[in-house]
Amino acid sequence: MTDESVQLTRRGEVATLTITSKKGSLGPAFWRAVPRALADLNGARALVVRGQDLFSVGLDVKATAPVIGPALGNPAAFHLVVAEMHAAVEAFAALPIPVVAAVHGWCIGAGLELMAACDLRLCSADARFSLPEVRLGITADLGGLQRLPHLVGQGRAAHLALTGLPIDAATAERWGLVTEVLPTPDALFARAEELAAYLATSPPRALEGTKRTLQDGLSHTESLHAAVAWNAQHMTAEGLMNALNRDVRGTQQEKPNP
Repeated sequence: MTDESVQLTRRGEVATLTITSKKGSLGPAFWRAVPRALADLNGARALVVRGQDLFSVGLDVKATAPVIGPALGNPAAFHLVVAEMHAAVEAFAALPIPVVAAVHGWCIGAGLELMAACDLRLCSADARFSLPEVRLGITADLGGLQRLPHLVGQGRAAHLALTGLPIDAATAERWGLVTEVLPTPDALFARAEELAAYLATSPPRALEGTKRTLQDGLSHTESLHAAVAWNAQHMTAEGLMNALNRDVRGTQQEKPNP
């Protein structure tokens, strides 16, 4: 699938969604395209999300202003406008498959909130991250203020959100916003595909159950019960034996260190 904002490609069991709009700007066309693209995954077992020119400069204010402007001062109308954006961002988190964000260049505002909705986040050394909404008179409202504290801690999330100042790739890794920094964008994209292909080899129900447990927001005890209930419903003896046999074969094929 390709349109003016996104391109969905496939290599084996790994799909890649590329933000193709200029500088990864996220306008009305992008929010409408995302649900269509994700509905076209056709059994992919993992998804990589990346940009083309760079990851994303955030909301396309010029294209969005005519939609948002008439809703200002009217909470009900504003909710309807933002609901389309929420649906697109939440759709990544709701996928039953793991989603890997591969960030190069700038990742700003709504782009950072979208990245935070992915399961794993990698970047290249040239990546820069910021949540500058407060400097524009806006409270970030696409999930960043809800997800970032869980990723980087309350204090660092507050630093990003209240100052609007950018952080570099090394800081993002130190804070836990990303888990790997690759030297170049090409190395980043290769690593993201490699990681996604590895994830695709795990049993899909186990991956989905793990995602759900990490995201459920339940109390400790409730989350434990939910994980047990998931396993009771989806784990099979045959699947467990197949996984054990596969791991044993993989161990036997590994070469010892010289």
